[in-house]
Amino acid sequence: MPFVNRIAIRDKNMALENQELRKAGLKITLPRVKIYQILERAGEGEHFSAEDIYKMLMETGEDVGLATVYRVLTQFEAAGLVSRHHFEGGHSVFELARDEHHDHVVCVKCGKVREFVDPDLTIRLDEIADELGFTVTDRTLYLYGVCRDGCEDQ
Repeated sequence: MPFVNRIAIRDKNMALENQELRKAGLKITLPRVKIYQILERAGEGEHFSAEDIYKMLMETGEDVGLATVYRVLTQFEAAGLVSRHHFEGGHSVFELARDEHHDHVVCVKCGKVREFVDPDLTIRLDEIADELGFTVTDRTLYLYGVCRDGCEDQ
């Protein structure tokens, strides 16, 4: 891809990130943009702790302290930009908030996290809530087990 096109794509992505931050009522700062970029580039099902993000910033030569990373992630969570998960036996991890609801399966041995979406499960949970006189406004479902990626033998 020609250099000029890469710059145009990068500038367009930066504008979109800035727009998301502004929409959330946050001032555009370099640490916020850099942290948002890391979360945005995460692969499907990837969740990062504040420490993970801090290490990534250090590896790229960014001068952002760990306290700043925690503060920005808390601001992002309050603004609805990220979701925080507290998986059992571990620390908090973050991912960009999405419109589509998803659930998680967590390996209790290696910590691997997999995401899944099951419309039938969502329907059944809504039915259960309705039977009990509730309307579901939010939910968190974590399934814990041992993954098949070599953890069963440990």
